[in-house]
Amino acid sequence: MRQFFFISALIGLLMGGAPSLPAFGNNGPQKVYTGIYLMNVYDLDVNEYSFYADFYLWFKWKGERDPTNIEFVNSIEKWGFTQTMFHDTALVLPDGYFYNGMRVEGRFYYSFALSRFPLDRHSLDIRLENIIHPMDSLVYVPDTSTVFLRKDLVIPGWTIEKSSITSHVNFYQTGFGDSSQRADRFSNSSFHLVISRPWSYFLLKLMLPLIVVICASLGSLFIHPVYIDARTSLPIGGLLSCVFLQQAYSSALPDVGYMVLMDKIYLLSYVLIAAVMFRLILAGNMLASSAEHSGERILRRDKMLAILFFMLFMIGTLALVVFA
Repeated sequence: MRQFFFISALIGLLMGGAPSLPAFGNNGPQKVYTGIYLMNVYDLDVNEYSFYADFYLWFKWKGERDPTNIEFVNSIEKWGFTQTMFHDTALVLPDGYFYNGMRVEGRFYYSFALSRFPLDRHSLDIRLENIIHPMDSLVYVPDTSTVFLRKDLVIPGWTIEKSSITSHVNFYQTGFGDSSQRADRFSNSSFHLVISRPWSYFLLKLMLPLIVVICASLGSLFIHPVYIDARTSLPIGGLLSCVFLQQAYSSALPDVGYMVLMDKIYLLSYVLIAAVMFRLILAGNMLASSAEHSGERILRRDKMLAILFFMLFMIGTLALVVFA
């Protein structure tokens, strides 16, 4: 690469211009301006904790250290990973910077945190690191002079909120079995794509069927207490419907050791249906055991309870959405 630098300077001298050699960063680590342009994100698989990404990556630097010797820290399925360089040798830009880049396509790992499902929000990461030069020799600096995303980029089922690129330090607390090799720090550059599920998915696909089931269960409190069979059939059917609805969305999620937001909402609905069943049993016993309790009086109280139960369910759901 040094020969390439001096040849470029010699050509500039022959053309009548003053030679402008890039400065080799001898004082401190060499700064490398890193940019990314995301073309596609597809096959986003929550169950496999991974996604495919297709993007352009470029580097601008002054110095003799090659910043293109990189590895992607969170890449998986190496057999299907492709990296195609822009140029075989780095170019010298008019401002004296060296420039090169690559187009990358591959699968990346991301640990999806689903405690807020279906209102979950994720920051998909693409992390790169130089495999040769530690941080005291080379540092990646974000190139924020350009956009990071293709204008018409769409991820079906998700809303793209924002994107950014940051630099941070990765410290390996090991010599990897080599006692002569000290633990060292390496500069990382990370691209972040923040995505979230649309509210329409939560309201129309998950909450709307559940509210219909809840209303049907509460409808039993509007039936006259003498029709005990009709009263009990509604919450029993609502309970079974809740179980099936919960299984429907749970099958699309990986096995996690905690309750997601939608699980907590369904738990609230189970408590509500259980309270309705308890009230129906109590009202039936009151009507059968004593002549003092008329059916009309019990029915009036049950209607008030139905409205109260529904309000408590909506307030509880709102509290879970806001604070859980």
